[in-house]
Amino acid sequence: MSDHYLEDQGEKSVVIVMTSGPSTAHRCATPFYLGALLSSMDAEVKIFCTMEAVRLMQTGVAENLSAMAGGKRIIDFIRDAKNAGVEIHVCRPALPGYEIEADNLIEEVDAVASAGDLADLILSVDRLLFF
Repeated sequence: MSDHYLEDQGEKSVVIVMTSGPSTAHRCATPFYLGALLSSMDAEVKIFCTMEAVRLMQTGVAENLSAMAGGKRIIDFIRDAKNAGVEIHVCRPALPGYEIEADNLIEEVDAVASAGDLADLILSVDRLLFF
């Protein structure tokens, strides 16, 4: 058996735990870009936004944020990831700390989830990444 992904035909699952948000905008595009790339390689990808990353899921925030001056908007990276098949989960316990209501999230969000849901994902996934 090879260690190279492309030679391994088994199913792969990846969870990306994202904590970066608007205060570190330069870190906000890569998780969605990488998620889209992995999904296009037939991996099952879920991005779990917690801590400040929940702010990216608030309506109006990612639409007005870029990782670099003049660059592609973060919302476009999010939409590219969704179009590639990535699921986006938002941490319910983090929302009140940023005064965000669950009904004020962008339509790309698949689920508002608990810390227990994140724990289940972590224990069941093949690969785990943190940003």
